[in-house]
Amino acid sequence: MKTSTSEASAERPDLVTASELSNAGMRPHKGLWRDAWERLTRNRAAVVSIIFLIALVTAAIVAPILTPYDPYSPEFGETLEPPSREHLLGTDELGRDMLTRLLFGARVSLAVGLVVQTLSLVVGTLLGLTAGYFGGAVDTIIMRLVDIMYAFPNFLFAVFMVSLLNPSIASIILVLSFVGWPFVARLTRGQVLSVKECEYVQAARAIGAPHWRIMTRHVLTNTLSPLIVTFTIGIAGVIISEAGLSFLGIGIRPPNPTWGSMIAKGRQYFRSYPYLALYPSILLGLTVLAFNFVGDGLRDALDPRLRE
Repeated sequence: MKTSTSEASAERPDLVTASELSNAGMRPHKGLWRDAWERLTRNRAAVVSIIFLIALVTAAIVAPILTPYDPYSPEFGETLEPPSREHLLGTDELGRDMLTRLLFGARVSLAVGLVVQTLSLVVGTLLGLTAGYFGGAVDTIIMRLVDIMYAFPNFLFAVFMVSLLNPSIASIILVLSFVGWPFVARLTRGQVLSVKECEYVQAARAIGAPHWRIMTRHVLTNTLSPLIVTFTIGIAGVIISEAGLSFLGIGIRPPNPTWGSMIAKGRQYFRSYPYLALYPSILLGLTVLAFNFVGDGLRDALDPRLRE
């Protein structure tokens, strides 16, 4: 037989209901992730950025359906045409449809950004978690390696490494991941050092829980918030780095469409046909700005100090 809320309160004077919390100006606990989601949806810049990124990813995935043109093969009879009904954003110096190349370029930039950040996050988190949890010689070795990596400017080091390898998507991903993991490792180590001395971690050690269980279930789970923010904002940095390498001519080689190479090529025709450089520049800027807005929104939503 079910008992009503009032009867339960009468039997349990210490029981506080959600309505009583509301009347007292307090809210029942919703949990970190649900509360963070609600606060993220109240951030207009983050919401608009999420919608833009979803639309961009969708358009990049279904690009062959949205446009009938080949992004690689030149059409010399249609070179440098202005925007029209057939070519909504015009054509480039080889007669290729600009909208098609922008969408296929989005595929490259988004794929490189996601894969590089995933690899950097996995490697950096594993090393940072190991260094912070075990300390001692393990910590010293890993952090000295991080210090060595920090001695080289990331982009210049990436330029040097790419120039030694065969320019391709795989080599770009490998190089950018190699220069990206030290920051994640240092961030993770700092978070682990502040968490591993908490009471619940000490209690898990006292009952004889294995190290891997403490590291994954008690330490890592309580360091996810800054890692999620770093992952999101880091995608923007990777996209800029990939575009910079392509702009310099040492990134992904033509005819593969990339925003950086399109900007570099369009710069030669900027006086007469400015749209060749403006379109990829605007799309690159909006994408980077969107990832930064989402990252800022996640940082505010996941910060426990901002919870009411």
